[in-house]
Amino acid sequence: MEDPDGRLVRKAQRGDKRAFGELVERHQAKVFTLVARTLGSQADAADAAQEAFLRAWLALPRFRGDARFSTWLYRIALNAAHDQRLKRRVESPAELPEKADPRDPYIEHELSRDLQRALGALDEDFRLAVVLYDILGCSYAEIAELTRVAEGTVKSRIHRGRTELAARLGTERADAESKGR
Repeated sequence: MEDPDGRLVRKAQRGDKRAFGELVERHQAKVFTLVARTLGSQADAADAAQEAFLRAWLALPRFRGDARFSTWLYRIALNAAHDQRLKRRVESPAELPEKADPRDPYIEHELSRDLQRALGALDEDFRLAVVLYDILGCSYAEIAELTRVAEGTVKSRIHRGRTELAARLGTERADAESKGR
């Protein structure tokens, strides 16, 4: 399978900053969405996304092309999100995670807020599988590679995550309707 980013990656590996800038432009929305859905905080997501691209630039000479560039980049982004979560816990262990800003274009209407809340309540493995598959459009094989589990496990996590999401969204909608929202 030909990597659609292959040409730009090779140029960037030779030090072409414009080529890397194009890679950033191609992937910044998906990287941000991945880390935002993982962290649940727009501010933390912005920091993690920026850190992911910095790490990718520094590690690019070691990228061998065994996986698609996007898969490699998403793994870096997940690691940056994990590090951001640990950093936040160390800096403010008693603080609850900040809520996403409902005025943000990614979370602009009620269903999106409900979805973000329901996603945040999922087990991390289920949330990651659902976000990667349903939001970012990764294949089962890519998710298996990213999460380092078998494809069957990925399929199971997506199914269980979707089932739990549907149940949570149904409960949240029913609660909202009973409160006259």
